[in-house]
Amino acid sequence: MFRSLHTRRSLALTRALATHAAPPTRNANPVTRHDWKKEEIQKIYETPLLDLVFQAAAVHRQHHDPSKIQLCTLMNIKTGGCTEDCSYCSQSSRYSTPTKASRLVDIEPVLEAARKAKENGSTRFCMGAAWRDLAGRKRGFERILEMVREVRGMGMEVCTTLGMLSPEQARQLKEAGLTAYNHNLDTSREFYPQVITTRSFDERLDTITAVRDAGISVCSGGILGLGESDEDRVGLIYEVANMPEHPESFPVNALVPIPGTPLEGNDRVSVHVLIRTIATARIAMPATIIRLAAGRTTLNETEQAMCFMAGANAVFTGEQMLTTPCSPWDEDKAMMGRWGLEGMGSFEQVNVAKKEAARLEQAASSLSSSQAAEPASTSMSQ
Repeated sequence: MFRSLHTRRSLALTRALATHAAPPTRNANPVTRHDWKKEEIQKIYETPLLDLVFQAAAVHRQHHDPSKIQLCTLMNIKTGGCTEDCSYCSQSSRYSTPTKASRLVDIEPVLEAARKAKENGSTRFCMGAAWRDLAGRKRGFERILEMVREVRGMGMEVCTTLGMLSPEQARQLKEAGLTAYNHNLDTSREFYPQVITTRSFDERLDTITAVRDAGISVCSGGILGLGESDEDRVGLIYEVANMPEHPESFPVNALVPIPGTPLEGNDRVSVHVLIRTIATARIAMPATIIRLAAGRTTLNETEQAMCFMAGANAVFTGEQMLTTPCSPWDEDKAMMGRWGLEGMGSFEQVNVAKKEAARLEQAASSLSSSQAAEPASTSMSQ
């Protein structure tokens, strides 16, 4: 009739531990699909929100360390004067906005910014230039290649966004040490012409193909709040999730309406839409880093935590995004401390590490050789 003391203690221990999540079991070789149907993604997207977040959190824990968030810093190295007509962008020369055009910056201010970012815990440094493409910019491109080499030499991941690329330009960036290239699709194929007319959807895909073929990690996502429908958000994920390789990074931006742009009067997207999109992307692309990007400063801390629960595991942090506000390092580190989160190391994501394997092995070999040579040189000097 009476349970043994041992049994009662076991039951009590079980009840106590029931409030704690089991350590995540991560799959080193996650099975990913590239044959999603829109109807399947739509069904996931329409799942009741708390159930959807629960499912996404489970997938996230299978493929990632849920305590890790990658801190990234973005620097605008060439502002404004862009010939494109992206209706959300203050850097377009077609609109009268507070953003003023400037020339490509010199190398040293970029390196100073990268050093500051690294000191503050950022492990990826991103550089953006407001160009349609690199045609006729030979000297500028050479300067950017040098920036890439120098920042990579600091042990950081390096990302650029420079508009459209040719396969040869992508190859040169890879040789310089570029880790990732950002080229967002922005929205669905169907809604895209309502947002941009100066560059086609397929031209964007061509650049992504050139980047992937060069062995560079792809960073490609979208912007919410452009006036798109739920079907368009599903369409964006459908396009990205069915690429030959899932992007190593999928940025989710919330439109920050800027005076002077055609979308200045748009309402801010709701946090529920943001969380739903993140969770759906996490389920469709389990191994991808999902980056909570522009518009994050409009979210309170609890809303951001819900985004992390839904599968987001990277943020932009620092002094500023390209032309919109950014949450400062100190605030982000304090927030992460309260939620038990910590920064992700450089090249920690499995798929990024695979593409960087040869370069990382070479760096490790060089370090080992230099360390082995130290005692000999010391002995000789004595």
